[in-house]
Amino acid sequence: MKSAELGIWQSLDRLGYENAFKIANEAEALGYDTIWYPESAISESMALGSALLHRTKRINVGSSIANIYARDPMSAGNGVRTLNELFPGRFTLGLGVSHAPVVQGIRGHVYEKPLPAMRMYLEAIYAGQHKLGKSTSLPIMLGALGPLMLKLSGELSQGALPYNVIPEHTAYARAKIGPERRLVVEQKVALISDPTEARRIARMELARYMTLPNYRNNWLRSGYSEDDVAGEGSDRFMDGMVAWGAEDDIRTRIQAHLDAGADQVAIQPIIDHALIEAGDFSGISDALKALAPE
Repeated sequence: MKSAELGIWQSLDRLGYENAFKIANEAEALGYDTIWYPESAISESMALGSALLHRTKRINVGSSIANIYARDPMSAGNGVRTLNELFPGRFTLGLGVSHAPVVQGIRGHVYEKPLPAMRMYLEAIYAGQHKLGKSTSLPIMLGALGPLMLKLSGELSQGALPYNVIPEHTAYARAKIGPERRLVVEQKVALISDPTEARRIARMELARYMTLPNYRNNWLRSGYSEDDVAGEGSDRFMDGMVAWGAEDDIRTRIQAHLDAGADQVAIQPIIDHALIEAGDFSGISDALKALAPE
């Protein structure tokens, strides 16, 4: 696979920032095109993007995703524009509506209907930049899963950033955003050949997502049943969400996303949470080395 076809997805605050910067430098040296990172309840997206850009030389940096409830549209537009003036062409602002429990329970905002909220936010970004006399052509993409948000991605942004998806959804997303827009999908990977162990790690990683309605609804649209996503999740569901096995097995899954229309697959190596707490990130490094671009 070519460099442009492969990125990595990594939670920075989860590893600790200095450890995450080392992973970013390693990914850059291995030839990955982009490092994508989330905005958590304890981090700020623009600050993280700036730090990554400062601590690397070539690799592109993208938020996946920045919460629209975390900053007003003017701040978002100014942020993505300023970072690209300082680091030309290296930063993409991925935006998302997040989830009601996060927005209302932690941030204290009213969770609006996702589609009109995102449309108004994007239009306000472009209107604000126009008033400043700046270009409204900004590298903005949307964290989109459902048909209407995917369509909006193709209409008012440079493309879509689906998360927790299978190749069948990638084909669906490509059809919705159109052929000219960019499509970057996240794929969890585990270099583990034992099915029992691979599924144990998969369940550990996916547990925090399985209670969120936005993801559950999309998995049901993608062909999984209520039984598949109930409780700890079925083996079928875990095998769909996490590409595990030998290097060739995982490359086959990555290629399936590319064949379905993805421009780039952002791999997220997952490891036992106990190793993360112990500061052992060798499993992440091993996966990045094994799956590095040609």
